[in-house]
Amino acid sequence: MDNKAAAFLVLGDGRIFEGYSWAKEGETFGEAVFSTGMTGYQETLTDPSYHKQIVVMTAPHIGNTGVNKSDEESEKIWVAGFVVRNPSPIASNWRSEKSLEQELIESNVVGIQGVDTRALTRHLRDQGAMRVGIFSNTNLSREDMVVKVRAVKPMSGAYLANDVTTKKPYVISPPSGVATRFKVAAIDLGIKGATPKAMAALGMQVHVLPLKTTLEEIKALSPDGVFLSNGPGDPAAMVDVIDLVRGILVEEIPFFGICFGHQILGRALGFETYKLPFGHRGINQPVIDLTTGKVEITAHNHGFAVAAPKESEFHTVYGNGRVTHISLNDSVVEGLEMISVPAFSVQYHPESAAGPHDASYLFERFAQLMSSPQLGLKENNA
Repeated sequence: MDNKAAAFLVLGDGRIFEGYSWAKEGETFGEAVFSTGMTGYQETLTDPSYHKQIVVMTAPHIGNTGVNKSDEESEKIWVAGFVVRNPSPIASNWRSEKSLEQELIESNVVGIQGVDTRALTRHLRDQGAMRVGIFSNTNLSREDMVVKVRAVKPMSGAYLANDVTTKKPYVISPPSGVATRFKVAAIDLGIKGATPKAMAALGMQVHVLPLKTTLEEIKALSPDGVFLSNGPGDPAAMVDVIDLVRGILVEEIPFFGICFGHQILGRALGFETYKLPFGHRGINQPVIDLTTGKVEITAHNHGFAVAAPKESEFHTVYGNGRVTHISLNDSVVEGLEMISVPAFSVQYHPESAAGPHDASYLFERFAQLMSSPQLGLKENNA
């Protein structure tokens, strides 16, 4: 690191971690979050849900397999900054096309290396996710850096999906040899590339639509179901999409939401959402499916949760529903389903990028719901 400039990671509570410049030098700001996945860093970087977030990787060695186009989940890197302890000096994998640092530099992503990421993660776990800045090759005093970080807008109240949604509709069709069984309208709040591909593999023709798509435009497609994707920001700020989901529930169009889409369904049903202390991020989060009793290891990236009752069925203006999935780490609600109307959601990523595959059955459950929407999910869970 002799040729690397000094760098500083500055938290909103005034704590400063010292390290060395990595990737692009400069300044960057966002919300500090940590990801506990040991692999899948490229999928994390290109996941639009990480927009405006500076990601701390808890695994100490990052970058050993390089990067390649095939593992990208969107057209660009979305993280506001990247924090690692020991970046790999080499990229050794037959699929690697360039080094991680080269990709970050070309994408103008400011990073920092040499940070005690274990201590940083423990601090965020104890004090909660907070505003953060990375400064490298800077002449600013420590006090000035803290002042700049504290001027950053917090994630609460942030409306960010408009930054990441597709600008125009596009279609992902089933691959050769797979018959088209369903037409799905997928509202893009920050969708990962693997998600429509996973649905298409099951015979769904997926129409990926901008977040401003209206209910009338959706109905004009005559879809068999509506899918609401993951995405960044505060679900409470998504008033327009919440109203859209309420219209879908009234029309009784089969509905499936994941991650951000799960939180928006919760608000559409009348529940509050709240900011988690440090969120769930990474590909090793344990969740129990209460409808089957099975435990899944799942991929998460969310900082908010739905305040729905877990002990019994709940009643809404759209009929009765229930909580279907619970986090085994902190008992947060991770899944909802309606009984009277065809709708369900989970607060994680079943598309298995970058793994694991435990939750892929949820796309099949969506297909079952579209096949027999009037039967609800009770029969599908039998």
